[in-house]
Amino acid sequence: MGGPEYKAKSASMNSLFKKKTNYNYYILLSIIFGGFLIFGLSENIKGPAIPKIQTEFGLTEAQIGFLLALNSLGYLLACSFTSALAMKIGIKWTGVISFAFMALSGVTIYFSKFYFALSASYFLLYIANGMLEIGLGIMAARIFTKNTGMMMNLAHFFYGLSSIAAPVFASSMMTWNVAEGEIGWRGMYLVVLSFSLLPIIPSLVGKFPEEKAGKEEATSYQALIRDPIAWLIVAILSFGVISEMSVGNWLVNFLVKAYNWNLQDAAEMLSLFFIFFTLSRLFLGPVTDKVGYTLSVMIFSLFSGICSLSAVLIGEKGAILFAVAGIGIAPIYPTVMAILAKLYPKGTGAAITFTVTLMGIASVIGNFLIGFIIDSIGKSFPSFGSGENNIIGLQAGYGFIAILALVCSVCCILLFIVLRKRNKVV
Repeated sequence: MGGPEYKAKSASMNSLFKKKTNYNYYILLSIIFGGFLIFGLSENIKGPAIPKIQTEFGLTEAQIGFLLALNSLGYLLACSFTSALAMKIGIKWTGVISFAFMALSGVTIYFSKFYFALSASYFLLYIANGMLEIGLGIMAARIFTKNTGMMMNLAHFFYGLSSIAAPVFASSMMTWNVAEGEIGWRGMYLVVLSFSLLPIIPSLVGKFPEEKAGKEEATSYQALIRDPIAWLIVAILSFGVISEMSVGNWLVNFLVKAYNWNLQDAAEMLSLFFIFFTLSRLFLGPVTDKVGYTLSVMIFSLFSGICSLSAVLIGEKGAILFAVAGIGIAPIYPTVMAILAKLYPKGTGAAITFTVTLMGIASVIGNFLIGFIIDSIGKSFPSFGSGENNIIGLQAGYGFIAILALVCSVCCILLFIVLRKRNKVV
């Protein structure tokens, strides 16, 4: 059927279609990778800024913990509606809105004069972060159908890449002189969050994969609530992510107040953490595909917990172990996303939303608990120091972060047992 001309024309059309498909794939990759770059910046510039914010507003450790917990509420709120929003208006416009909100939050943070206004601005930023993370997660799960563990870790590698530069870049930018004075933490937020406008350009050009079965999504939520595997994954992700995010939130503060490090040195240690963090995602991603996702998370979280706990117990001489812990904590989130993509191929959006939303609730509690532990333990043992430099309270707070990573590993063991009984080990 069809002569040579027909076959040549058909081959030409197939070649053109393939080129267009590849072009769109690269556009989507640029959005995913660029989105995670922006995400890493927005998440990790706050480390060097928190001591400055605390001094300017006269906040206690518990108030800082409450501020971070309130941020997590914004993230949680976004997680609860983003999947439905993406179904209604599409992932493209969901992403565009999230990037625009991030830029807007930079403006509102800049003009925040009171603690309430600052809290509201952070709340807006984390709504944008939550929308972006859910959107990128759903998109990546639909695109990365082969070598899922490696590609998920590669995507999140870009988060770590920007996280390496974020603390040092932020602390340096705050000292820049503009007009009549330093740019400060307000100007730093304004400039950095303005970068989020850049991914909007490829977002308007690319063609995004959309969810096909809305009814299947609603059914999936009901099934997930009854599924013990889903709850174990929630526990794994929650403990792992709280431990991961708490490093960015608390490490600089810990080093400055417990060991009297200057802000620049403390920021450099946080950057070193993210160097290990980023390289881990780049090189250990392929390992997860070979070893298995569940076993990989179990091993990595155990390693991270041991490093962090050892750093606390050894003292200032063991501070490098805080950074080394990044090797273990880095692959947890993307590998759990790979677990969800493999265990729930039909309704991955629902599985990601369910898991990340509950993780957000745990993050709210976790951030508040860390600040509360630092304050309460510090006041209970005043002989170890006074005020903000009470070392025992700070060590207790960071020790709690380390314990969360160890609990994450224990939950992985339980998940592996359940999956093996059902012949579903991934």
